[in-house]
Amino acid sequence: MAKSPEVKLAVFGRAGVGKSALVVRFLTKRFIWEYDPTLESTYRHQANIDDEPVSMEILDTAGQEDVLQRESHMRWGDGFILVYDITDRGSFEDVAPLKGLLEDLKRPKHVPLVLLGNKADLEHARQVGTAEGERLAADMACAFYECSACSDAVGSGGGVAEAFYELCREIRRRRAVQGKTRRRSSTTHVKQAINKMLTKISS
Repeated sequence: MAKSPEVKLAVFGRAGVGKSALVVRFLTKRFIWEYDPTLESTYRHQANIDDEPVSMEILDTAGQEDVLQRESHMRWGDGFILVYDITDRGSFEDVAPLKGLLEDLKRPKHVPLVLLGNKADLEHARQVGTAEGERLAADMACAFYECSACSDAVGSGGGVAEAFYELCREIRRRRAVQGKTRRRSSTTHVKQAINKMLTKISS
């Protein structure tokens, strides 16, 4: 049996945006009211996405990590869910610098990302409009979801699970493209080596 491909997903966002609640909702389909927001945790999860098995390792970052910790988390991940809280504009403004840091560390690769606005059930306290989230996601060239870890209310195009699945799809697409590029470049190397040999022989 073929081993299912492994993907490493990291969930980033400032403390209090609901990262742990989102991860637990995805893994157990339940909402947790109480947890320690200062703990980082790693979870393993198997899923079938578009009829293909995927092994996920999910890192729930604490949101209060120091710069070195954050950078090592960013180096570790294959793809990233950047979370903000729709009732907290500051958490939304944190997203662009996070993306900038990711791009600096992962250069020259284009980083697989999903932007997720959490707490969509708190419409009465909203500080960040859906259109603003969509605009930021368009600038970042990534998928955008608005959902609620509490009620898993489906906002923009899918629930919590769909955001994780879409990130896995994006990683899969990138790997396919990189695989093709790698194959092409190795063929080019072989051709160049043969040409060099032929040139040497004829000279």
